[in-house]
Amino acid sequence: MRRKLLLSLMMLSASVPAFAAQRPVSLDVGGGTVYGTELTPDGVSGKVPVVLLHAGSGPTDRDGNNTLLPGPNDALRMVAEGLARQGIASVRYDKRGIGASALPVWKEENLRLDDYVGDAAAWLRKLHADPRFSRVVMAGHSEGAQIASEACAQGGADACVLIAGPAHALDEVLREQLKDKLPPPLMDESDRILAALKEGKTVDKVPPPLMVLYRPEVQPYLISSLQHDPRKAIAALKMPVLILQGTSDIQVPETEAKELSAAAPKARLVIVEGMNHLLKMVGKDEALQQKSYGSPDMPVAPQLIDALSSFVKAP
Repeated sequence: MRRKLLLSLMMLSASVPAFAAQRPVSLDVGGGTVYGTELTPDGVSGKVPVVLLHAGSGPTDRDGNNTLLPGPNDALRMVAEGLARQGIASVRYDKRGIGASALPVWKEENLRLDDYVGDAAAWLRKLHADPRFSRVVMAGHSEGAQIASEACAQGGADACVLIAGPAHALDEVLREQLKDKLPPPLMDESDRILAALKEGKTVDKVPPPLMVLYRPEVQPYLISSLQHDPRKAIAALKMPVLILQGTSDIQVPETEAKELSAAAPKARLVIVEGMNHLLKMVGKDEALQQKSYGSPDMPVAPQLIDALSSFVKAP
């Protein structure tokens, strides 16, 4: 037994980069607890800046891995490690209902985007109160960018980063994504459902092919999401803002970042040539694009880490 315990501890230590110290963290919110990972740079004296990382939509965990994808990609874990190499701490966590935070108290039908925003704001306040940190920045990826833009205002972040975040509201995004993928009759049904959800009404009749998008359990969350507009949220931010976007993103096109930039002209816009939605460098290679959605072997774009680190360290 002792030998097994020692072996387990050795394996855990080996998983932590030599340049960083890792520890579990948690936060009590809304009748439950969300769990995460803190990564701090080793060998750095004095206070350091910290970045709160937020994952994207659906069953995406703290490392950026989504159970609906072919395999792990570890994009957010790699971002955290990249920040640590630059002397920047980070906290990333499993949102309500996901990963270690999948507690019985949070059923899918009870989840709301506003709750995710509130949780992130609570993390920001906790980090602000921690004397180890000199500056608190939030960085959200994909839907996490929308959450970040609102949580940064509520939680008093020193700066805000939107990575591969859409500029349009959810109904506009879904219509654009589905228009070339659904036959006309199903597209009409999708439009009907979205219109009802936009008005705050649930829908009983959902065609089987659309159930993955509009199943009854997820409709309350969609209703809450449809009340939020990313352009209005970013325009209201008073702190420094960085918008990061890749040119090879097949989920959120480059034009979305430019629309966010237009809504907040003082924000800094960085376009990374060849980076895709999972923050990996794929260029125009379709095989690499596909591989990135299920491979933890591909590193995140170094240009992303450089731009993010420079922004976080800026006075």
